[in-house]
Amino acid sequence: MIGVLGLILFGYLIVIPIIALLAEGVVVGEPDTRITQQDEGSLTSYYFWRIFVSPQAAAIFWKPLGNTLLIAAASIVLALLLGVAIAWLLVRTDMWGRKWFATALIVPYMLPSWTFALAWLTLFKNRTAGGQVGWFEAMGITTPNWLAYGQLPIILIFTIHFTPFVILLVGNALKRFDSTLEESSQILGASRLRTAAAIVLPILRPALVSAVTLILAKVIGEFGVAYVLGLPTNMNVLATSLYRNIYSNQHGTAAVIAMVIVLIGAISLWVDVHFVREAKRFVTISGKSGGSGSVLRLGRVRGLATVACCVLFALSVAVPVIVLALSTLMRKPGDFSASNFTLDWWVGQGLDTLGFPNGILLNGEVWSAMWNSLWIVGISSILAGIVGLLMGYVVVRSNSLVVSSGLRQMLFLPYLVPGIAFATAYMALFGEQRGPIPALYGTAALLVIIYFTEQMPFASRSGISSMMQLGSEPEEAAKVAGARWFHRFRTIVLPVQKSAVAVAMVMAFISGIKSLSLVIILTVPGLDVLTTLSIRLIDLGYSQAGNGVVLIVSALAFIGTYTVQKVMKTDLSRGLGA
Repeated sequence: MIGVLGLILFGYLIVIPIIALLAEGVVVGEPDTRITQQDEGSLTSYYFWRIFVSPQAAAIFWKPLGNTLLIAAASIVLALLLGVAIAWLLVRTDMWGRKWFATALIVPYMLPSWTFALAWLTLFKNRTAGGQVGWFEAMGITTPNWLAYGQLPIILIFTIHFTPFVILLVGNALKRFDSTLEESSQILGASRLRTAAAIVLPILRPALVSAVTLILAKVIGEFGVAYVLGLPTNMNVLATSLYRNIYSNQHGTAAVIAMVIVLIGAISLWVDVHFVREAKRFVTISGKSGGSGSVLRLGRVRGLATVACCVLFALSVAVPVIVLALSTLMRKPGDFSASNFTLDWWVGQGLDTLGFPNGILLNGEVWSAMWNSLWIVGISSILAGIVGLLMGYVVVRSNSLVVSSGLRQMLFLPYLVPGIAFATAYMALFGEQRGPIPALYGTAALLVIIYFTEQMPFASRSGISSMMQLGSEPEEAAKVAGARWFHRFRTIVLPVQKSAVAVAMVMAFISGIKSLSLVIILTVPGLDVLTTLSIRLIDLGYSQAGNGVVLIVSALAFIGTYTVQKVMKTDLSRGLGA
């Protein structure tokens, strides 16, 4: 019964929104009845024509698609090169400070990706965009557009943000790698390069392919970085083009763009699943080696490798955070004289900023957005943790293959749909009343629902994994003793799985608190969360206040991650499976 109810609930929350989104791309919307000369609701190919072959197609779709693929490809290549090298240094060498760097170098992945974009803008912003100039421009150093905005900084930021992701995946694979294979190769006379090409890379291929496909799916749906650094020079990617079409009331065009984003995400997911199946060809059957060849002694370059990791940490964590923090203390950007520093942006009153009269810590709008973030994301995270365990229970315990398999696949669909496309689907479904379900657009209920649904891939997988480790014997014994299902679940399953549920809740909270793409088109004035408030402040030219709000988001995400690690006595540096 729980499984059937789950299929109905998530069929409505996951499958139907995607269908509603697809429908908007093939039926005439009210604003386009005159252009198409068709009645509202009629089937049409107009939006496909507009996207793919119209005179506006290049600006709306083809250029954003080209920018998206170029940025994704360059980011993936650079993140792989940097991430694999760092993972190898951390796992397979005697570099100084390996344990500390193993945690420190994954901090960028804990922070919102657009944190780095705002730090970059603070440094390099020039007079092309309105508002305050960047630090370098203020100090008399002119920054060209190609450095301040567009593809280059976006690629560099994505590289910084996703390198920890590669370190986690590849580092975990390297730790499980049997180093006796390398030793055997070298005994037979193969060089280190030959050994790496013939043995190490093939075994790491599944991890590398997973990194490529998962990063691709994330880059395509990423909105914040491209919005912050692409808007001043009118450089669009698919996510920002979709956003602009929604706000210009071109919902049919936006639906077709979302279809393309979903299709690319589906292809990347299929490739990942295909290589996961192929990964069985690369399994090594051996115990963990304790041979002397498992750790490479770097010798003279040991110090250089350590310095390189220090520089990477500085560029990816210390510099962005320090830049944002200092920017919130300056009246004028780039002026480091003592008289220019102030706490007004944090605790000042009566500021000369229309619509934002008080500092961050005294501003009712900030506290309202923080409260919205905490209670909306908090409720959705609690629901995700509990329902995730329930769904995991059904998938593992159900005797119905249809219910078990159908629920498992359905719950993973939100991962396939990038955040901004999923939000577009929810606008299509909940933008107007449908039967007994009222229009929810502009309400907190819709935000709770979409946060909850978007977290179900992780929460359900966590529930499935934890239930697979719990045998059915305790429940069977309770059943023989006459205990009903609810009593068995409450007194046996929940107490045993409380740690797994807690981790699922906290991880869902961390992901939700720093999410921007998922809610940027669903929030309305008065219902801002911290991420959307930050972007709105940046748009208004209040960069100091916007940067301060981002620092609060980053602190919440970092504290949440640190709490999970301490409570569970583990750390992310052990790999994603930890």
